[in-house]
Amino acid sequence: MAVVLILYSVFLNPPNSMPTIEQILGNTKNGAVAQNKELTLADIFDKTETGVVRINVKRPDTDARGVGGVGSGFVYDSQGHIITNDHVVENAQKLTVTFLDGRSYKAKVIGKDPFTDLAVIKVNASSDALTPLPVGNSSKLRVGEQIAAIGNPFGLSGSMSSGIVSQVGRILPSQDRGFQIPDIIQTDAAINPGNSGGPLLNMKGEVVGINTAIQSDNGIFAGVGFAIPANTVKKIIPVLIENQTYHHPWVGISGRDVDPDLADVLHLKDARGFLVINVLDDSPAKKAGLRGTNQTKEADGVRYQIGGDLIIGVDSKIVRKIDDILIHLQREKKVGDQMILQVLRDGKVSDIVITLNERPVTNNNSTTINPTNSTQR
Repeated sequence: MAVVLILYSVFLNPPNSMPTIEQILGNTKNGAVAQNKELTLADIFDKTETGVVRINVKRPDTDARGVGGVGSGFVYDSQGHIITNDHVVENAQKLTVTFLDGRSYKAKVIGKDPFTDLAVIKVNASSDALTPLPVGNSSKLRVGEQIAAIGNPFGLSGSMSSGIVSQVGRILPSQDRGFQIPDIIQTDAAINPGNSGGPLLNMKGEVVGINTAIQSDNGIFAGVGFAIPANTVKKIIPVLIENQTYHHPWVGISGRDVDPDLADVLHLKDARGFLVINVLDDSPAKKAGLRGTNQTKEADGVRYQIGGDLIIGVDSKIVRKIDDILIHLQREKKVGDQMILQVLRDGKVSDIVITLNERPVTNNNSTTINPTNSTQR
């Protein structure tokens, strides 16, 4: 059975119109990238290589030979902030950042967010020595669009691979934290252990994702890789730099998507929506009056839980499956916001207004919403 693996590795540390001013002047640094021109893969590497780093991690379990973790990252700004994955720097005692030209710096963790697997670390380097990479708009990604990944697979510094965007809006289950990361980019670009935290780039040289995981039986890339979208980075990272942590909104329900079999049991015309099975105590959903299932029904030898609220819309957007709610929360909502769920209850559609509280850090698998039929796990 294929599993989703975080990409952290263990190695021995070894023009027809007038151009704008910005287009004329550009960024004179070596890592500058034209914003409106598609580049070749070789051009992209030349323009971005100085902004991609190798991160060596020493942890309590690092042995006397110096065996430690290796991940990737990229320069975010001229103040020395570097973006990587939370799982790369987790439990780190010492961080060393190395640029492709061999320059190395000690780094410290500035902020972490396990719910999106993002982290910010910082090096004390002059702004002239840093080449921030531009962060693009991941909402504009199209399936089939060519992309490139740069990182340190198996500790091989400065490696580049290319592929396409296989799909967007995936849900990535966490292996050990009991929650899902929404709005994930799927790619077939070769991504392997050591690529974690490295940039996924479009053909303009903009960062459109942060490589984070693969789906594999043996830990080796098998054609399915995942990246955190750039728009999530733009939402989370500035808050981490300022406050060291990010507070995510929380609903507090679990349930399942409606498939054709469940739709027949519920006498629904269309197989869409999310059936609430459990509502957690003291959660925003509980306070708003959302209801879980309270009875069972057998059909074709299968026992189904029924009687719970069926969520068919969120803030006037159609809910076809749980992904729609999770992505809406990630993109549009913050703690304290209200969210209107369109719910089918006892044959009638009604609106339930939920005030979103902060998601608990430890939730015992009681995440914002926990789909039981995720195809990603």
